[in-house]
Amino acid sequence: MSGFVQLLRENRNYRYTWLGQVVSEVGDHFNNVAVFSLAVQHDSGGLAVTGVMLARAIPAIVMGPLAGVALDRMDRKRIMIGSDLIRAVVALGFILTVTRPGEGSLLYILSALLMVSSPFFTAGRAAILPSVATKAQLHTANSLTQTTQWTTLTLGAMLGGASVAHFGYEWAFFLNAMSFLFSAWCISNLRAPAGGFRATRRQSLTENDISRPWHEYVEGLRYMRTTPLLVGIAVLTMGWASGGGAAQILFSLFGEKVFNRGAAGIGTIWGFAGLGLVAGGALAHRVSPRIGFTGYKRTIVAAYLVHGLAYVVFSQMTSFPLACFFMAISRAGVAVSSVMNYQQLFRHVSDRYRGRVFATLESLTWSVMMLSMLAAGLASQRYDPRMIGAVSGCLSSLTAFYWLYLDGSGRLPEPPVEGVDPEEIEVHEPTVG
Repeated sequence: MSGFVQLLRENRNYRYTWLGQVVSEVGDHFNNVAVFSLAVQHDSGGLAVTGVMLARAIPAIVMGPLAGVALDRMDRKRIMIGSDLIRAVVALGFILTVTRPGEGSLLYILSALLMVSSPFFTAGRAAILPSVATKAQLHTANSLTQTTQWTTLTLGAMLGGASVAHFGYEWAFFLNAMSFLFSAWCISNLRAPAGGFRATRRQSLTENDISRPWHEYVEGLRYMRTTPLLVGIAVLTMGWASGGGAAQILFSLFGEKVFNRGAAGIGTIWGFAGLGLVAGGALAHRVSPRIGFTGYKRTIVAAYLVHGLAYVVFSQMTSFPLACFFMAISRAGVAVSSVMNYQQLFRHVSDRYRGRVFATLESLTWSVMMLSMLAAGLASQRYDPRMIGAVSGCLSSLTAFYWLYLDGSGRLPEPPVEGVDPEEIEVHEPTVG
């Protein structure tokens, strides 16, 4: 904890990035709880929630490649500010879904528009982190960024559920819009480090490059394909999403229907998920610098087994407090994997490919989540949510076995350092003897 405080006190750029993250992500979860609650009210099954999630997933998939190329071509700071301003306008539009309840299609249209700009910000924030934090601070900055993301999930979901229950949907949407404006202000206060916020490039853009961005994105895919670890992390991303997509639908169904607790129930489940993520992130921050690359690969297996099996138990609980407890355990496993994977990405991914790598991983996540959400939504019309939850948890656990196979067959060698020197992000192989 002292390392986190020291980072915020000493690093002005990271402090502004962090403040914007806290406010905007709390606002995001106000929006999530409100939108999902409205969706369930429109349809007692899971199809309405599925529709909202698909409306978010498709733009994220389509815009991911464009976001990746743009972030590796242009000023990442300006792209992020533009994303925030566009999202603020769209977030205000959600108020119309309350004042005009007969126009249910607005819920899907606005959800899609919100996600058109999101990949430019989320992938951009990951891409600029090594520029915002010094090399010595990067391990701490990565851990704090992800732990904060999950802390705001806890606060935002719980506060969002309570806010919707007591003050109505309009306030949740208004606060979400204001949070984007605050985030844009914070990012505008970042001072450019040496080299600015543009990616390093081996050569200047030609007219042909500008007119054919797809070829530049394919170059990024080729770079990922030739690095086995990046392929492995992509597999982890898709493995989690195979069950994680269904989970997005099930959170709303369990809160509203299985436990009959309405918007507050949705918020509470999301909140305990956030608590688990925070705990897992703190654990990974402490353990990651001490275990080395071999230990990292072994920890990933354990993390995915814990995540999937705990989710199965969550889905079968009849006690709401126990269900929330196992949800927290499940998400702790996700957090351990996420923090450690990002450490490896910062360590091994070259700056000139960083935007495309993070945007591609985000697109892969949303692609598989979309299929998972669609399957869960359709299944919710015929099957009990508890059964769907058990299948979802098992799918996530299977990821551990595929990763174990890749490692056991020697297909996950440690790649050369391209991003940040391992000594400078506190990642060391354990001493033998």
